Amino acid sequence: MYQFLALTSPGIESLLAEELATIGAQAIQQKPEGVYFTGNLALGYKVCLWTRLASRVLLQIASAPGQDKEQLFTAAATIDWSDIFSSDQYFAIDFVGKSQSIRNSQFGALTVKDAIVDHFRDKGLARPNVDKSSPDIRFQARLLKGEIAFYLDFSGRGLFQRGYRKDSGAAPLKENLAAALVMRSGWLADTSKPLVDPMCGSGTLLIEAAAMAYKQAPGIDRESWGFSQWLGHDQGVWQQVFDDAVAQSRENKSKQNQLKQRSEGTTLKLFGSDLDSRVVKTAQYNARQAGFAQDIDFQCRDANKLTNRYAELGEGTLLFNPPYGERIGELPELVETFALLGGIVKQQFIGWRLAIFTASVELLSLLKLASFKRYKLKNGPLDCQLALYNLDEKQSAKDKANGQALDLSGQDSAFANRLKKNIKALKSWIKSENIDCYRLYDADIPEYNVAVDVYQDHLIIQEYAAPANIPPEKTAKRLQEVIFWAPKVLAIDTAKVVLKTRQKQKGSSQYQQLAKSKQALVVNEYGAKLKVNLWDYLDTGLFLDHRKTRQIVAKKANNKRFLNLFAYTGSVSVQAALRGASHVTTVDMSNTYLQWAQENFALNKLVGSQYQFVQDNCLAWLKQQGQLEQQPYQLIFIDPPTFSNSKRMEDSFDVQRDHLTLLADAEKLLAEDGEIVFTNNKRNFKIDVDGLAELGLKVQNISDQTRDRDFKRNIHIHNSWLVTRI
Repeated sequence: MYQFLALTSPGIESLLAEELATIGAQAIQQKPEGVYFTGNLALGYKVCLWTRLASRVLLQIASAPGQDKEQLFTAAATIDWSDIFSSDQYFAIDFVGKSQSIRNSQFGALTVKDAIVDHFRDKGLARPNVDKSSPDIRFQARLLKGEIAFYLDFSGRGLFQRGYRKDSGAAPLKENLAAALVMRSGWLADTSKPLVDPMCGSGTLLIEAAAMAYKQAPGIDRESWGFSQWLGHDQGVWQQVFDDAVAQSRENKSKQNQLKQRSEGTTLKLFGSDLDSRVVKTAQYNARQAGFAQDIDFQCRDANKLTNRYAELGEGTLLFNPPYGERIGELPELVETFALLGGIVKQQFIGWRLAIFTASVELLSLLKLASFKRYKLKNGPLDCQLALYNLDEKQSAKDKANGQALDLSGQDSAFANRLKKNIKALKSWIKSENIDCYRLYDADIPEYNVAVDVYQDHLIIQEYAAPANIPPEKTAKRLQEVIFWAPKVLAIDTAKVVLKTRQKQKGSSQYQQLAKSKQALVVNEYGAKLKVNLWDYLDTGLFLDHRKTRQIVAKKANNKRFLNLFAYTGSVSVQAALRGASHVTTVDMSNTYLQWAQENFALNKLVGSQYQFVQDNCLAWLKQQGQLEQQPYQLIFIDPPTFSNSKRMEDSFDVQRDHLTLLADAEKLLAEDGEIVFTNNKRNFKIDVDGLAELGLKVQNISDQTRDRDFKRNIHIHNSWLVTRI
């Protein structure tokens, strides 16, 4: 009898243990690392062919104490490796686990490798070579509680790969996890009932369901096995087990087909749909490859418009795995989907089973349904849940008893009401100012701690970091409500809603970079065309709170030499140039933002030698320019970061600590009758009035003048000062 270990995804172990028992495994032990079992060689082969839930099957070679390097080497050296594989074969070692002495998997694997090589050398045999990527034979050493166990990778890697998938999309389900979800859903108890996946992706759930309904051996199409180059492999036994699996699979499918011909009611009723037509085509291809093209109906449909077009087929199961909202922009669409879905299923799918597998567990509350069972699982590194609901009359009765409509749109929302109030209050101002970018909401209600900005027909929802004393689930619920209501109140498509999380920046970057989408909009501000990017950075390229600041600076810039420091995307420079500045110098350390500034100038047809763009550290550039004799600037705008320790700077910059030095250096470039508009967004910033007086400068707080109407509530959004000579 051999000792085996079957590995699988976390959360599936109990199902795997049950499956192994049906295959014929003995002495089954379920443990966190996997499921142990015993059996003869034929049983090992049979498990490889028939398991749907294991990701790998390992055959134990030996075990011994292995607390440190010496014990590990000794344990490996006692194994007669030349009886397991030959020296002309390439091998690889996977090492799992650690101890106080062995803390690195590479170190452990190297120690075992040395013992194996020494064994062949001591036997007078040629030294076998290592090939980590595609070896002839692979071993695994597993260190657990001071005991080292050595295994032959019996099945080979990726046992879940059935071979039918052409393309699995952005976040695929592994086939063994998909099989577990089908099992947990309860559909297999009666496969004559319909099974519907309204977000089918590449079709894995439904294809696995069809294969299980037909009782097919999932491994019969696999081309390579880990045991193939093992010297203990018995080709005769393997061939017999393989032939039996093929024959049994054919017989099972034949029986199902005969049942189809005799009774239409037992035909498999599998339906998949997805909004992406390309993905649907992939699912159809995968079903053909798996041999189930005639059993699964794939169509291009929007899950938000789900209807029970399967009613005449009887009550069945809705099983799906929605996107997880990991990428920016996905969550708004998911919130709408979950909120709408709860109402749809209670209206149209009474008597059905609903099974949803998701990592966005907090979204399940939007369904307004009571689950009867939840299973904790993992999809790769993501913690997920499979939630099961019986869609009986009790579910919808709760809504009726509470006087609630079947979806969020019928419920009262303090956030939605405030949003409507703000729109009404700002409507005439927005029209008179002729602007298409503005802030509509800024944490007006403490429980809804977000900012909502409108950029033409797009919406940005910025979630502020919640106080530590507020439970995460409460914060998530409030955010869901915001995401659901904001696009509805403003009649904006959820595909044009961008969600961002804004927290206090402790790192080196003032402008946090996100995923690269390379999308852009061109917006209007008082006749200026400005490029904004809502997707690729935490900030959009246009600080809305400085709209009025830009106008104040622009009016002052007429016929003057103007300097813009820490210029970002140059929006202030553009406004100054459009208002007739005689010379504009734009300085920023970032080449990306400086190029962006040049694009903004080009959008406004501002071309000429009077417009200069300088990529440099503003602090160093100021000191260098102050030592040169040159024509002074009559207007300087300075909007530094609150804090920066960029790699391009020799020292860090703190606006509270260093603003006096910064203004002292700027003063050297200022004309006698010149002005400096100095601003920053540090909360509770205190300008050094006495220190500036010693420099011959006086200051005037103009913060109230630079805050526009949509930022009146937030007096801490920025500080603005007018600095002139005494």
